[in-house]
Amino acid sequence: MEDALNLQWWIMIGASILLVAIAPISRTARQFFAAGSSSGKAPGFLLLTSSLVISWIFAKSITNAANLGRDFGMVGGLAYSAYYLSFLVGGIVIWKLRTKGGYDSIHQFLEHRFGRNALVLFTVLIGFRLFNEVWSNTMVIGSYFGTQGSWPYYTSILVFTLLTLAYVLKGGMRSSLLTDAIQMGLFALLLALILGYILPSEPGNFQRFVSSGSWSMAGGLNLLFVALLQVLSYPFHDPVLTDRGFLSSPKTTLRSYVAASLIGIVCIALFSFVGISASFQGLEGQAPVALSQSLGVGLMLAMNLIMVTSAASTLDSTFASFSKLAVVDLKLGPIEAQVRSGRLAMVALAVVGTIPVFLNAEILSATTISGTMVIGLAPVFIFWNAKVPKVSFSLSTGVGIVFGVWLASGLFPHEWVPFPGKYGDLLTVNLYGSVACLMAFFLPVLFRRR
Repeated sequence: MEDALNLQWWIMIGASILLVAIAPISRTARQFFAAGSSSGKAPGFLLLTSSLVISWIFAKSITNAANLGRDFGMVGGLAYSAYYLSFLVGGIVIWKLRTKGGYDSIHQFLEHRFGRNALVLFTVLIGFRLFNEVWSNTMVIGSYFGTQGSWPYYTSILVFTLLTLAYVLKGGMRSSLLTDAIQMGLFALLLALILGYILPSEPGNFQRFVSSGSWSMAGGLNLLFVALLQVLSYPFHDPVLTDRGFLSSPKTTLRSYVAASLIGIVCIALFSFVGISASFQGLEGQAPVALSQSLGVGLMLAMNLIMVTSAASTLDSTFASFSKLAVVDLKLGPIEAQVRSGRLAMVALAVVGTIPVFLNAEILSATTISGTMVIGLAPVFIFWNAKVPKVSFSLSTGVGIVFGVWLASGLFPHEWVPFPGKYGDLLTVNLYGSVACLMAFFLPVLFRRR
């Protein structure tokens, strides 16, 4: 086992150093923030699609999908894969914002339509999202090197974060997209390798996996319906997703988002087989870790490389999006030194985003709770062209934040929850909250007509 752990260290360090060497150096703001090539060409369909998919197949998403597959069978895997409908929803809305509204960014739309105050509130929400992405993905990496709280655990997180930061500092968004393409190909290869080992090893093979679980509210449908509600708002508070919506032509962008939605759903659903296999074997703990340790050294290292690949792609995208948010969207740095300011913003996020690692934060909460807090964005973007006053943004978003805090505090009354089983309270809060946000968004229109 000690030799295997040593190999894992070499894999993580070697893969990261390779990406540092491959990553291009961006010298202009267009290259650093918009992924433009040295000749000024925008990213094409394949590059954009692969970047979208792999930057959203987080280490934490893979872990959550596997754990849900272990706990709820195929229903759990499908529940988590439903979040990848966010690409479809986000892609269509962004296409309309660009072609019908003439907007060049989400921030431009919000400031023009709802004012500066709306822009500030939105920035706080997506800043919280980016902050969550750092610690929630690096914690997964740490779990492959030691138990939570151990020195190997903390050391691996710090080394991984620094090495990922090193290559994205070179090229910003351009580095992120180009390395994403490599990481996506590697992820697909390793996933096929692991599934090729898991499926033949179980009696009944594929049929046993897809028929696992119970199609009931307590059996995982609660979370599936939560995902279907949250995808109406979830994509818009994630600049990793929305920033890529303005890099290429509207037609290329829409095609990439539709393709990314389909590919993401399939990949996450298939990765839930890891957890389902773990449940067949009665394994405990984090499903990917437990299963990888039972498969032998070779496949354990393959699983480790999948996690390093997916976490690195998400982390570099997070750093790139945060730098654009701070320097381009909010204009916090001088115009003549945008690239330098962007690199400083990345370093700042790396430092602040690592702090929760030492506070034993809950990985799944980074998705479910933050997703609840932004349900108020659904009316804002789904009805982007509705003739409502500026206050509608604040009312809808504010109501969503209240419901999210209500859920996170544990004060939501249990007797108000009609759905049985785990995630029943999460579904209830999201259902009631979504209706309340919709009403709050259009309520000023009714008062204006009186």
